[in-house]
Amino acid sequence: MRLKVISVAVCLLLPLAVAAQQRPSATYSWVDDDGVRHYGDSIPAEYADKPKEVVNEHGVTIGHIEGRKTAEQIEAERVAKELEVQKELQRRADQALLSTYVNVQEIEMHRDRRIELFQAQARVTELYLRNLRRRQGQLKAEAGHFKPYSSDPEAPMVEPSLVEEIKETEGSIERHEKNLKQFRNEEKQIKDRFEGDITRFMALKGLSAAR
Repeated sequence: MRLKVISVAVCLLLPLAVAAQQRPSATYSWVDDDGVRHYGDSIPAEYADKPKEVVNEHGVTIGHIEGRKTAEQIEAERVAKELEVQKELQRRADQALLSTYVNVQEIEMHRDRRIELFQAQARVTELYLRNLRRRQGQLKAEAGHFKPYSSDPEAPMVEPSLVEEIKETEGSIERHEKNLKQFRNEEKQIKDRFEGDITRFMALKGLSAAR
């Protein structure tokens, strides 16, 4: 009984094995440097990096094999991919803009609230700077009675504590001047960003540019 089963299995598998042996290998099609198309079961080495096609026994193309890409092609693909990323980022930004605001007035109100914060910080910093500069003037005037600030050869040497206070005041003035410059830069950035948002919102809504 076992021998009969094995014989039947062999009879079933034998045609498949024969067919696999008789099946032709893949045929490729490529174009040489003169523009002439060639066919064969192997590709010459000088054309290995060029685009090619896989054809069946009837000459019908069933697949494509890309050739080695040039530096220009690689750069073009990189640029195209970067453009797609930028388009997707813009799409998301547009969606967020439209879902956040109903009209231009809401954007302007949000802008003005943000700007007021930086303007308030700038006003406080300017007031503090005026006080620091006034104090700086007083300290320098006091130090002017002592060496090395005084030209009087009989003047006593300045106290180290006074020198240290002058340095601390100058350092504080420098820090607050930087802060004031940063507040003004951030205020400008906020204005520019919201102006861009308003322009984009109006474009998406098809609104007139006049406000």
